[in-house]
Amino acid sequence: MKKLLILFIIILLIGLGGYLFYREGTLPVNKQSKDSIIFVIDPGQNLDSIINNLSKVNLIRNRIVFFLVVKKLGLEREIQAGDFRLSAAMDAYEIAEELTHGTIDIWVTVPEGLRKEEIAEIMSKTFDVSETEFNQLAQEGYLFPDTYLVPKNPNPKQIIELMKATFDTKYSDELRAQASINGLTDEEVVNLASIVEREAKFDQDRAQVASILLRRYRENYPLEVDATIQYALGYQTQETRWWKRSLSYTDLEIDSPYNTYKKIGLPPTPISNPGIAAIQAVVYADENTPYQFYLSEPSGTTHYAKTFEDHQINIQKYLR
Repeated sequence: MKKLLILFIIILLIGLGGYLFYREGTLPVNKQSKDSIIFVIDPGQNLDSIINNLSKVNLIRNRIVFFLVVKKLGLEREIQAGDFRLSAAMDAYEIAEELTHGTIDIWVTVPEGLRKEEIAEIMSKTFDVSETEFNQLAQEGYLFPDTYLVPKNPNPKQIIELMKATFDTKYSDELRAQASINGLTDEEVVNLASIVEREAKFDQDRAQVASILLRRYRENYPLEVDATIQYALGYQTQETRWWKRSLSYTDLEIDSPYNTYKKIGLPPTPISNPGIAAIQAVVYADENTPYQFYLSEPSGTTHYAKTFEDHQINIQKYLR
């Protein structure tokens, strides 16, 4: 009987200790605090990393207890990416709940090589902004592809200004100076880079494709780029996409200033919004490349040729 009593007391003490441990861990770090901080959760960040960061900035008392709180509330899959205004005066339950709906800004990712209409679609779905207004205000080529933390309820102008500011930062003074040395204006760089972004599927091909396009441009030879035709054709209703998958011979005859099979020089505007790798490929392109032609298989693999005859052989070999 005495042993049972001792066992009962031990269990009671353990239970009480566990309760106090849990209770203490849920309390605010500093209930009197009047300050708040901005806490950022990156897209795809896991719960352990989030909890560790909360602990580092002294927003929670105990990492284990906070983990248990999140599990108890069933919020593990509800936590959002974004930035949150949190305070050390908040308890663990309040912080956990806030991370599910209290984001000040929202993460949005814009991939490389999209045209402005595609970016408008992303922004419309994420922020419920007007696609029409976005497209009217946006300048093709200067909506820098990146992952952005955008304030809630932005208007199209705010988003466009943020993306253009990022472009101006990424396209650095050093790159602008190098472009000038190579005899290229900023407009020419962006225009060519927008084509390279659509034409070169793999990193290793960007420099060579950029060099071939620059050589053709310098020699007043038609660029003969499929991507510019795709841009001119616009939205494909049957394919429900902006870039037509397979061009026909009829497509290549389209009467458009973007038809680089018929028009010498660059298209009137960029055809997509290039990333920094495509811009760098153009800035450092070598117009003295021995290659004059390239073609890409459907898989994206690119083949180069020094002469028209060799190019025709590649066409027969890889595209027929």
